[in-house]
Amino acid sequence: MRRARGDTLCRVHNTRMADGRVPRAGRSPTLPDMTERESKTAVVTGAGSGIGRAVAVELSRAGWSVALAGRRPETLAQTAALVPEGASLAVRTDVSQPEDVAGLFAAAVERFGRVDLLFNNAGTFGPGGVPVDELPYEAWRHVVDTNLNGAFLCAQAAFRQMKEQDPQGGRIINNGSISAHTPRPLSVAYTATKHALTGLTKSLSLDGRPYRIAVGQIDIGNAATDMTRRMETGALQADGSVVPEPVMDVADVARTVRHMAELPLEANVQFATVLATAMPYVGRG
Repeated sequence: MRRARGDTLCRVHNTRMADGRVPRAGRSPTLPDMTERESKTAVVTGAGSGIGRAVAVELSRAGWSVALAGRRPETLAQTAALVPEGASLAVRTDVSQPEDVAGLFAAAVERFGRVDLLFNNAGTFGPGGVPVDELPYEAWRHVVDTNLNGAFLCAQAAFRQMKEQDPQGGRIINNGSISAHTPRPLSVAYTATKHALTGLTKSLSLDGRPYRIAVGQIDIGNAATDMTRRMETGALQADGSVVPEPVMDVADVARTVRHMAELPLEANVQFATVLATAMPYVGRG
């Protein structure tokens, strides 16, 4: 019997055990190997809203099991309610905290047996419209800790698991941005971290080769989410004007991520750019 929508489809896990220890990721002797399983497993960070939610739903509907990671249990539960029953596990996670990340991957392996995909999606714009000379260090540090350090910690945990599991290997898809290529005005912290993420992607891709770990990046422009809602009413341009910008359906991003995720490990989309067709990016505005 299917549960009512009000029931919890997956429990929101803490990343620590009862005695305070963080469980270690690794092989799970209680679950069958990949030849006997019907679905692969993905870890999606920032899964409580926006692009992360859309990708989690797209993957789950395609038969993936999904570990949903995010800072807010209530929004993770809302995402879980959108996916098939039993296909998800929600884990409250602050990706800037090593202990939380270790607990996330341990919980995913305990539940599903392995990790086939990490969608490294958690991120923040930080304070928008603040001149460089007025940006508080704490704001800069928060963006760096989330967008760059968090992406590294999750990729590191994924590498460890993917190297150890049998069959070996897996895929990491980092959520970059068109800001990894071209900045918006007054966005120094966000732009710097997204440029750094491209370097992280390239290095991980090279280091993953011996272990059948494929690493790619999707650079997204103006997907319609709560974070980008202001684009439709007016966004600051390089010439100082404020004009509305076109957006695209976030489902188009999710389908692109699923395509990247479902390639065989012998093939990899190293970089993909998906953007609203008429947004001011290509050319000079």
